[in-house]
Amino acid sequence: MKVGIAGAGLLGRLLGWQLQRRGHQVTLFDAGDELATDSAAYVAAAMLAPYSEAVTSGAELFGVGKQAVSQWRELLQQLSESSAHAVTLNDSGSVVIAHELDRANLQHFSQKLRAAVGDDSSIKTLDRAGIAELESELPIRFSQGLWLAGEGCLDNRALLRALHDVLQAGGAELRWHCPVSRVEAGKLNTPAGTESFDWAIDCRGLGAKTDWPEVRGVRGEILWVRAPEVQLGRPVRLMHPRYHLYITPKPGDIYVVGATEIESESQAPVTVRSQLELLSALYSVHSGFAEAQIVGSYARCRPSLPDNLPQVQVSDGLLRLNGLYRHGYLLAPTVVESAINALDGDVTGTFVQNALTVTS
Repeated sequence: MKVGIAGAGLLGRLLGWQLQRRGHQVTLFDAGDELATDSAAYVAAAMLAPYSEAVTSGAELFGVGKQAVSQWRELLQQLSESSAHAVTLNDSGSVVIAHELDRANLQHFSQKLRAAVGDDSSIKTLDRAGIAELESELPIRFSQGLWLAGEGCLDNRALLRALHDVLQAGGAELRWHCPVSRVEAGKLNTPAGTESFDWAIDCRGLGAKTDWPEVRGVRGEILWVRAPEVQLGRPVRLMHPRYHLYITPKPGDIYVVGATEIESESQAPVTVRSQLELLSALYSVHSGFAEAQIVGSYARCRPSLPDNLPQVQVSDGLLRLNGLYRHGYLLAPTVVESAINALDGDVTGTFVQNALTVTS
């Protein structure tokens, strides 16, 4: 089939690649550039954290998200076989910690987690010695924590580059700096005019709001820092009375730091208040961050639907995917798989443990 995809962020690229692998002719349109630098996917921590997210999202997403690490392992293996790219997947779990004064926050997090997912062997309580065994540089300041063995993260910028290259090498037509104003059945409207396809697919995220009014933006503020004096091997979450700070390691001594979640569609730069809070909390985890270099500060809006759960809508010649909220990398493989099934005519209503709604 001839398929046109509006939006070449994480979902658009991943879906386009999988459709290409199945022999379809793919054209991608995006208002941004080939690296997707304006997207939430480009600046994200790319955490695969089904247990941590279950605390706020409940069991609805847990069953789907729990499969994410194995899904990504398979996808990245396919990608390495199709290109020269080897994208790093860190599947060594994550550590949750709290300062002594915030012990109650850690206990509350643990109670809510176990209430959401039950007695799961991937959740392990840590004392100072247990923290030292996993992250030797943390026990200086922390004596209690949790190890969530089923979590991980991946190198998102390397992934976006690899998906671009494999799409291009496979013959996909890539239209950068080409915004799509409207997506209709079998049609994409661009500044150059209307183009026709067997299927038109809308992966524009917040850009789809004119066609899908329920879509809203949830603002997140993120820092990327380079800290050669810090050696953390897995994502770390710090429990705090106002927020849960996450620190996610990337190749090249880079760490992605974030916490904020604001009901706003503002794309303004990171505020002074947010940056000060993120940096002070970061330093409280490890003194080596005092000499870190801030290599980027970003504010992005994650596309969300009223229930903060993703949806796939399908009709003749038209497919819409949206609402990944802050679960982009966690849920993208499942959403893409469901979209492909919908294209094949497999529309079964609400499925995948009620975490994803597919409607026709």
